[in-house]
Amino acid sequence: MTSINTNTSAIAALQSLRSVNASLQTTERHVSTGLRVEKAADNAAYWSVATTMRSDNKAISAVQDALGMSSAVVDTAYTAVSSSINVMSEIKSKIVAAHEKGVDKTKIDEELTQLKQQLRSTIESASFNGESWLVWDTGDDSKDKQIVSSFVRDGNGGVQLAMMTYPINTPPPLTDTNVQYFVDNGGSGEYGILSSGAFAFQAGAAKNYILLKGATVPASSVEITLDNSTTTAELEDMLKTVESMTKQMIAVGATLGSLSKRIDMQASFARDLSESIDSGIGRLVDANMEEESSRLSAAQTRQQLAVQSLSIANGAPRNILNLFQG
Repeated sequence: MTSINTNTSAIAALQSLRSVNASLQTTERHVSTGLRVEKAADNAAYWSVATTMRSDNKAISAVQDALGMSSAVVDTAYTAVSSSINVMSEIKSKIVAAHEKGVDKTKIDEELTQLKQQLRSTIESASFNGESWLVWDTGDDSKDKQIVSSFVRDGNGGVQLAMMTYPINTPPPLTDTNVQYFVDNGGSGEYGILSSGAFAFQAGAAKNYILLKGATVPASSVEITLDNSTTTAELEDMLKTVESMTKQMIAVGATLGSLSKRIDMQASFARDLSESIDSGIGRLVDANMEEESSRLSAAQTRQQLAVQSLSIANGAPRNILNLFQG
């Protein structure tokens, strides 16, 4: 039965066209954004996971920046340590040279003075962004240094930052307190390898020798200086003290080197982790462009057919009119 009041064919064709247009709009959005899950309405579960992981990835990016900053601090300190050890080698050679008979020890002391000034300049220059790990100025400097190493989310959704520690109060392998520092600028001189007489005692020296003065010098401390009255026994004690200090400086360099290696490894892992998270997010929400291209072509074809079908359906009432006219 054909009715001029209700064109069921046109209604069906119109519904089909609306469905095709909706599908075409969805496909076009996927193609234009590159995402099949752009908003929560597309897939609430996937959208929630992807949004959380994007947030976590930003935190991991911040961790990478923090590791880069920490790496710069450690590398700066290590460079100063390496340079200082070389200067210590020069100081040892001068003390050895002072053992020679007839040598003018005052001239050697002038060289020692220059070397000590070079040591202090090197150590005090070992600062990055205002942070130095080789100079003790305040009580806060005696605290272990903490470095952000990673961002962690547990199975319950809780988050925390993992840290790496550069030990100040737990130094290897000697026993002097805070022996990671090279010089004390803020106290009695007891907190620096080169400003603490403890290394003379560890070397078995008769005097409490120091190489660099701290802010104040304990009465028992004796700065290593030479003159023509310096005895062979004193030179031996000075040499032992300098060697003891150098050993600990080498231990500090080894600690910094190990920490630098770990920072580099952690930075590499954080970079790889960030890329893996990006890849995982992509698997959840990215559109398959090959499939979307095929769907777009098919939807456009269906749209053309639906428009043609609607046009044919709308022409049916005119056929009825022709019957009456005939």
